Amino acid sequence: MSNPENNAPERDEHTGVDTTGHVWDGIKELDNPLPRWWLWIFYGSIVVAIVYWVLMPAWPGLHGYTKGLLGASDRVNVTRQLAELNQVRGAEAARLKSVSLEQIERDPTLQAYALAQGQSIFGDNCATCHGVGGTGSKGYPNLRDDVWLWGGTLEDIRHTIEVGVRSENPAARLSQMPAFGRDGMLTSAQVDDLTEYVVRISGRKANAAAVARGAQTYAEQCVACHGPQGLGDKALGAPNLTDRDWLYGSERADIRGQIWNGRGGVMPTWGKRFDPETIKALAVYIHANAAGQ
Repeated sequence: MSNPENNAPERDEHTGVDTTGHVWDGIKELDNPLPRWWLWIFYGSIVVAIVYWVLMPAWPGLHGYTKGLLGASDRVNVTRQLAELNQVRGAEAARLKSVSLEQIERDPTLQAYALAQGQSIFGDNCATCHGVGGTGSKGYPNLRDDVWLWGGTLEDIRHTIEVGVRSENPAARLSQMPAFGRDGMLTSAQVDDLTEYVVRISGRKANAAAVARGAQTYAEQCVACHGPQGLGDKALGAPNLTDRDWLYGSERADIRGQIWNGRGGVMPTWGKRFDPETIKALAVYIHANAAGQ
């Protein structure tokens, strides 16, 4: 606290430093000056900021912004870099446009270019859902196996990338698994029996009585898409129920949940975002690295 007689600051008896007059819980704040090195850095940063404001674009205005004496522009730099990149890519990209997918895979030089470009595009746009290695996760398809809902040929993959799955594209890949339980199409007991039937045709042990009851329900509700043997139909995007590949999980609870709720994921349509050459490169990359047919 300050001295009330002469308004002079109180001096701390232990350090000999004046106090600021601020006290917290009996602790007095000392009026120590800031270190000179800190002050020089602070003043220097102010000078650097002022120089930056003068040289570089900095201050917004009503109809634009200050351009700066150097006239620097990130937008111009990006445009120039893209032009340079397109120039480097030009020859190979032009060839991608004019050849078929099969020709790309038969040409080592062109395939190497497509694989490099496809890997970059996949990492930037597809890895978020399918994983960096393309192995997917629950609800996101594994692109490293040989299981394809709509076919795994080069053209099948290219078309799926272009139109998407259940996307806004009118030509999108489309399949619909009914929500048998949620929408009241089947009772809970029927869903349980159908679950046991699916477990059985996938090669696992199941309750025999439930399987017998579920077989009738399967014939009435599921054969049209999955087929009499449960082998699925690529034309419809209906999965094979007899293998060990399950998009939403293979446990009984997973299978029952799918029958009950009828889940279906969405893949964006990339046809409007990517040019045909980029889609070709991405298709070649996926086909070459993910056991395409």
